[in-house]
Amino acid sequence: MYSGSSDGESHEAAAQRKIPPVSSMLWVRNLRRYIGSGAGLGSEALMELETKRILLDIFKEKQQKSAEAGTIPSFYKKKPEEGSISHRVQKLAKYRFLKKQSDLLLNADDLDAMWVCLRENCVIDDATGAEKMNYEDFCHIASVCTEQIGPKCRRFFSPSNFMKFEKDESGRIAILPFYLYVMRTVSLTQARIDMSELDEDSDGFLQPHEMEAYIRGLIPNLAQLRDMPAAFVQMYCRIAAHKFSFFCDPHRRGKACIKKVLLSNCLQELMELHQESEEEVTDTEQAENWFSLTSAQRICDMFLALDKDMNGTLSKQELKEYADGTLTEIFIERVFDEHVRRCKIGAGNNREMDFDSFLDFVLALENKDTPEGLTYLFRCLDLNGRGFLTTADIHSLFRDVHQKWIEGGNYELCIEDVRDEIWDMVKPADPLRITLADLLACKQGGTVASMLIDVRGFWAHDNRENLLQEEEPEEES
Repeated sequence: MYSGSSDGESHEAAAQRKIPPVSSMLWVRNLRRYIGSGAGLGSEALMELETKRILLDIFKEKQQKSAEAGTIPSFYKKKPEEGSISHRVQKLAKYRFLKKQSDLLLNADDLDAMWVCLRENCVIDDATGAEKMNYEDFCHIASVCTEQIGPKCRRFFSPSNFMKFEKDESGRIAILPFYLYVMRTVSLTQARIDMSELDEDSDGFLQPHEMEAYIRGLIPNLAQLRDMPAAFVQMYCRIAAHKFSFFCDPHRRGKACIKKVLLSNCLQELMELHQESEEEVTDTEQAENWFSLTSAQRICDMFLALDKDMNGTLSKQELKEYADGTLTEIFIERVFDEHVRRCKIGAGNNREMDFDSFLDFVLALENKDTPEGLTYLFRCLDLNGRGFLTTADIHSLFRDVHQKWIEGGNYELCIEDVRDEIWDMVKPADPLRITLADLLACKQGGTVASMLIDVRGFWAHDNRENLLQEEEPEEES
């Protein structure tokens, strides 16, 4: 029979025997193999597994492309389609962002309250009578304005803003320049918000019709434009928007950068129309402002007067009557060669200038001293399209001016002497050629262009001393 010792030994042997791990069991290995093949999974699990595999493949493909591309970043991202979820989300996000930025702006009442705070807490300079404040006053005014207006005015009272202004020997700044700085910042920010709302594709650029919509929204707020006839509004917006395109879209991409528009002189010139017309704004000053109603009507009347056949475009013969016919024929020919779109009317060489091209033409002639205007004119002066002018080009261009000069009953002059004078005025880097950069650098590019395309411009240069003497008595009186 079994003894106690033998029973104890069998228990010890069983304890010493090791239990195999679960992973080594045959049924576990078979189950894992079965699940791994996907044969035992449901439809949802299979879909999840397939999705994971596809995403992993996409991730590996992107990594491979990134490695092959090196450090070149992605520079193009397809815009969301109109009406898609992405487009709606983008539009909503843009609306909320602009609304938030608009809420942070100071309104007219806030600006009035700030001006009162500045005047009540400043000191009067005994020497000049100017209202000034030191940094302690600046910080105190910041606290008072924050209590009365709210925290949205706090950002204007930073130490860096105080250091932007000119200080006297006592370390004080005048309150008026600071207040004007606040007003200009608020005005530009509001303009940026208004333009961004009209920017349909949110790329930071305004197309011509978007710029026209912005100007149309400003008309009721501009004192000198409130009485504009309703029938003329559309034409006015077209004329006004074209100046922004001319100066803020030099590469003619069909859209103007919003940042460039905000920093341009064009916007400042447009905002000058806020002034009441009764405040001694003469007809001459209004005519000089491109955005004035007087100027816009002048442009329209000029185009209609030149358009003899009333077909809505100008031929070369019709454009020759511009400025009483003082422009040279070779210049008119070059304008059509370089700046008039081909195949608009008829075919072959029967091209005619439409109203938009006419606006470019007028803007260039009235702004010859600007880089944009001079660039437009230089393309016409560059007879062979080489990027520079030679003595032969100058001779060819001035020959027509010389002919009109003699026909006007003026004294005989030598073309070579005028050519040498132009060279002395420009002082080109290369003594054998004049480039656009030379004309811009000499600060007399507009005068040189006038001498080569317009007999009236050459007359003004030839009589510049007499004209200066006539202007001096007028200024003294």
